[in-house]
Amino acid sequence: MTSDIVIHEVGMRDGLQMEKQTVPFEKKVAWIDQAINAGVDIIQVGSFVHPTKVPQMADTDRLFSEFSKPDRKQARVILSGLVLNEKGLERGFACGVDMFCMGVSASETHSQKNTGMPIAEATDRIIAMAKSAIAAKKRVQVSVQSAFGCGYEGLVPQERVLKIVGRFLEAGLKNISLADTAGHATPDLVEKMFGAIFSLDKSVDCTCHFHNTYGLGIANCYAAMNVGVKYFESSLSGLGGCPFAKIAGGNVCTEDFVHMLQRMGRRRDVNLDKLIETAQDIANFFNREMPGMIYKAGKIPEANRSANS
Repeated sequence: MTSDIVIHEVGMRDGLQMEKQTVPFEKKVAWIDQAINAGVDIIQVGSFVHPTKVPQMADTDRLFSEFSKPDRKQARVILSGLVLNEKGLERGFACGVDMFCMGVSASETHSQKNTGMPIAEATDRIIAMAKSAIAAKKRVQVSVQSAFGCGYEGLVPQERVLKIVGRFLEAGLKNISLADTAGHATPDLVEKMFGAIFSLDKSVDCTCHFHNTYGLGIANCYAAMNVGVKYFESSLSGLGGCPFAKIAGGNVCTEDFVHMLQRMGRRRDVNLDKLIETAQDIANFFNREMPGMIYKAGKIPEANRSANS
């Protein structure tokens, strides 16, 4: 990954976890293959949660095992998985996860609903899990969820977010994500929050994860880019939403984000046509219009882009 912008496709996890219609294993494999062939950098294959709580994730172990086969494994693609506890971590070790994603909510209410633990306990537990994964030679990304606000509690103080980030940094964890779980972020707040993190440690690899609940997802991505964020999480066709958020909104749409980047002359290596085809297939599978825009409107022709450059 030599680009200054890294695309982390989370549709197979965050995108599907709210869906009531079960997606067959073979269809998930096809969508993941299409994302790989399109040239995204990281793919979040699933989460290691109890299948009765999130039925769509029941085949996560099988999916990782499938894409970890020698004839399938592609070195340039990183396979990530979300873990909430130590049991999930062990499952991930067993089936071929490349990068473990784990997080702490900055909202006490969301933390209790999502993990059954208060913030302080969840932070201690996540740090211990992250160290275990690093000791096993795995990549680790730690996140602060509800970093820009909470549907239950409203405004989340920046000091609370930075306190959690400080704990991560003290533990030597420098791949840090801020997740806008409730979709409350605004571009000015994004610049302020990530700017504060870079002030703590300029060597941090920051990731942003925005939900488009109130229509500001792409704008927030642009603000994050301007302040130096490199890693961006998005979902094919704009699927998504946290089942433990008060109001669940979809993720930033991958093909829309890539379209914006390419209009700006960046990430031209990603095959936008393949992403659009996949988004159309997702819409056909669920038999409804998805939140993404580009798969409906079509991309702006290259000649127009050049003429206006």
